[in-house]
Amino acid sequence: MIQLTDEQRRRFAEDGFLILDRFVEPEQVARVVERFEPLFRGQFETGLYPDEWNWREGRDPADRTRQICNGWKSDRVFASLVLRAEVGRFCAELAGWPGARVVQDNVIWKPSGAKPLGFHQDNSYADWIDPPFMLTCWMALDATSAAGGTIEYVRGSHKWPVSPPIGQFHAPDDYRRELREAAASVGIKSLDIVPIEVPPGGCAFHHGGTWHGSDTNRAAKPRRSAVTHCMSSEARFDAESVSYIYNRYKRVGDLAMDESFFPILWRQDGYRTPWLDGYMAGGTSAKAAQ
Repeated sequence: MIQLTDEQRRRFAEDGFLILDRFVEPEQVARVVERFEPLFRGQFETGLYPDEWNWREGRDPADRTRQICNGWKSDRVFASLVLRAEVGRFCAELAGWPGARVVQDNVIWKPSGAKPLGFHQDNSYADWIDPPFMLTCWMALDATSAAGGTIEYVRGSHKWPVSPPIGQFHAPDDYRRELREAAASVGIKSLDIVPIEVPPGGCAFHHGGTWHGSDTNRAAKPRRSAVTHCMSSEARFDAESVSYIYNRYKRVGDLAMDESFFPILWRQDGYRTPWLDGYMAGGTSAKAAQ
């Protein structure tokens, strides 16, 4: 079990992100990559649609980055990666939480030539959560490069104020426009932009306030990744703000997060949502892998 060092904690606090060259074993990377094409064709192993399905063949342009949100509900192979206890432990320890529960996951597939994803802060989309803060684990499933449209972080930008949601997330004409505006508002003239270049199975953890986005994939191969957005295990629904997607999982008259939809991945006292491991184990079965 990987343990965070004091130096890694210090770097995360200073930079707003932490890079690990090895986090996911090659065998699990290979199993998850095999599920990408079936997922985006709508072959959902569990029979459930994901919460968001942002690219469909024949409907959307081929030069768009393909994204699914909460693929864990649709495919247990994917769930076996994004719902790992280690993901929750790292997020909780870096955020200073007693534990971590999943907000949502992302299945990201950027084929060669696919256009950018706009620079943004995750916390801009967290007003329906109390407290409105996420910490994210981004896991590379292909070798990444600056030319290949990898994720880019702005060092230290988690110390800036939280900006409103950006105007266009998918394929903006200028994927850094809102970033420059936010930097100018706090008097930052020189941006330290770091492209995350890691082998398959490498990862990066980032603070919910860290500005990040990705450029066009100019490489000859795809860039695929899996992302887990976490919140505190003690997080609740905000009493006033509403997510048009995720408030459908809020019980009437109750601000508590239901573990059926927002399971706890890890907690300091050893608790983990009881059904998770059995559900994830289905992802390694012969049936799930077909």
